[in-house]
Amino acid sequence: MVMSKEISLKNYLNEKLIEAGCDEAGRGPLAGPVFAAAVILPKDFYHPLLNDSKQMTAKNRDLLREVIEKEAISWAVEEVSVEEIDNINILNASIAGMQRSVLKLNPKPEFLLIDGNRFKAFDIYKPVTNYKTVVKGDSIFASIAAASVLAKTHRDELMMKLSKEFPEYGWDRNMGYPTKEHIEAIKKYGYTPWHRMSFHPKELEPTLF
Repeated sequence: MVMSKEISLKNYLNEKLIEAGCDEAGRGPLAGPVFAAAVILPKDFYHPLLNDSKQMTAKNRDLLREVIEKEAISWAVEEVSVEEIDNINILNASIAGMQRSVLKLNPKPEFLLIDGNRFKAFDIYKPVTNYKTVVKGDSIFASIAAASVLAKTHRDELMMKLSKEFPEYGWDRNMGYPTKEHIEAIKKYGYTPWHRMSFHPKELEPTLF
């Protein structure tokens, strides 16, 4: 098994199968969609900067995004709306995003590596039935790390654009996460159509009534 030298990312679990790595970005924020990505990498893919996207600088994530989108055998990114998050909850929205991104891959993967410990088999389309959940998988498998980079960069790109429309909330800095700045802005200016209404920090509960 080929492994990255610096951070020892594994290139695959099953050498003879077409594997896709899946990850999401944006489960914790108060605002903005959740993004999910699926990536099929060449079996010998290597880049010295590739790692869990949360451990990378924004500059390196953007650099890796270009590399991954160019060199991956196939990749897809899905955006799951705030409305759907509120309707089915953030966990199910994250899973739905990963499923939908897998459906866009060509060739069809034969096995999925899922970051985390929760996933659901496909019910209707059934393009893939075999998968493995991997806790902290984005720091173990290159394909999951690549998916984490795509999900994170695509989501950050949207939040940067939205921050120009709603500059009071500091989304260009907090990406919608519940920072003190963001919470205070909600208290002062209220909610936007991009805020998730299904969960809130305790500090914001009085503003719901």
